[in-house]
Amino acid sequence: MSLFREIHKRSRVVIPQVLGASLVAYFAYHTIEGDRGVWAWIHLTQNLQAKQIEMVGVQSDRQELESRVALLRPDNLDPDLLEERARDVLNYGRENEYLVIKQR
Repeated sequence: MSLFREIHKRSRVVIPQVLGASLVAYFAYHTIEGDRGVWAWIHLTQNLQAKQIEMVGVQSDRQELESRVALLRPDNLDPDLLEERARDVLNYGRENEYLVIKQR
């Protein structure tokens, strides 16, 4: 009986320590691996950088398109661009003329 009494007495000291260590281990694990952990933060940071690079490319494309549209406005009409667009839309070309198609 003294063995069971000794185990019972020591378990009152050990159980709170084991529970505390388990709680610390649980929160440490989720700090690193959880949905809002360190790895998720690193992944989101990498995605943000990739999207910012993509945004710069889209902004430059938009700026190019805006400048081309500005050349087609009635107050600032560019005859060469107007002819280019008319040929593209109407599928028109002159004799002895070569067509170079640029992919976008």
